[in-house]
Amino acid sequence: MGLIKELVLLPFAPVRGSGWVIGQVLREAERIYYDPAAIRAELARLEERLEAGEIDEEEFDRQEDELLDRLETGLRSGAGTGDGTAR
Repeated sequence: MGLIKELVLLPFAPVRGSGWVIGQVLREAERIYYDPAAIRAELARLEERLEAGEIDEEEFDRQEDELLDRLETGLRSGAGTGDGTAR
């Protein structure tokens, strides 16, 4: 039965392959987005921008809250570690 199923679904192989590739790209993008080291680096750059006068305190607070929320989400879900565990 498995062989017949594969033969019937063969025309859809490119679609299934594309779906797999999209899933892999999405997982990697999430891993990078929630990577604690990258978020900490963004926080450091944000503080530098505040000290240089490029942004005001209100903008700093808003962006800092967004980054800290992202860091918390990544650590809670393990999305930024690549192995499914929080570090």
